[in-house]
Amino acid sequence: MAARRALHFVFKVGNRFQTARFYRDVLGMKVLRHEEFEEGCKASCNGPYDGRWSKTMVGFGPEDDHFVVELTYNYGIGDYKLGNDFMGITLASSQAVSNARKLQWPLSEVAEGIFETEAPGGYKFYLQNRNLPQSDPVLKVTLTVSDLQKSLNYWSNLLGMKIYEKDEEKQRALLGYADNQCKLELQGIKGAVDHAAAFGRIAFSCPQKELPGLEDLMKRENQKILTPLVSLDTPGKATVQVVILADPDGHEICFVGDEAFRELSKMDPEGSKLLDDAMATDKSDEWFAKHNKPKASG
Repeated sequence: MAARRALHFVFKVGNRFQTARFYRDVLGMKVLRHEEFEEGCKASCNGPYDGRWSKTMVGFGPEDDHFVVELTYNYGIGDYKLGNDFMGITLASSQAVSNARKLQWPLSEVAEGIFETEAPGGYKFYLQNRNLPQSDPVLKVTLTVSDLQKSLNYWSNLLGMKIYEKDEEKQRALLGYADNQCKLELQGIKGAVDHAAAFGRIAFSCPQKELPGLEDLMKRENQKILTPLVSLDTPGKATVQVVILADPDGHEICFVGDEAFRELSKMDPEGSKLLDDAMATDKSDEWFAKHNKPKASG
């Protein structure tokens, strides 16, 4: 499965100003591209909302070889209730630790050389006060699971991830598609996984020709498919094909055709300016709040 890549994690954000400050000024990430949409995504990329929204990709380098963050902003929605599904993103960057101290962004040392901090909205990040020789400082995304063995069967046997570490006693496992890619850490918890309203989504790519077979596999195994194979358009950019799945605990998983995604995800030198311009003209007022209601279920 070396042809599969870990791409990004999706966060819903309510405050673009503070969020941009955290990712750019504290973590030291760059805005890779920024896109505005007039209506909700066919694959619910922005969550269960029909109205106007934006997508901002931020990372330490190009999406071709870095795991990045997708920030989705629904106009008029100021905050999202957190669940217990997302435990954090871990990255190695002494510069990020230094930036946080300089900007007096709250930091707490949870282990020697490891600092916990929060992005606006309450999403946790763990900053290791060291630099690694590889180009991408993002090490892992940690999600909670209610049954570790069931989850390992799904992620490893069905989705083809390699198990790098497994600790039955601590109820955790580390998986990935390649040694040099960001890993997925699964942490067992007691009770159910609650996604609340802030739930995210993790994205991977595979050769486009594998997408129909992946969907068929999930059908045969009676696994949940949230969005069957669909084409997604981005104005002025490449059209991509995606399948959206859900693991046994309901974590949303996007698989996108790699070839078109590499076209779509090319870094836009105007990305940072487009975000700043959007924030400057942001009209997140009562009109948007009134018209950007969650989609009706059913």
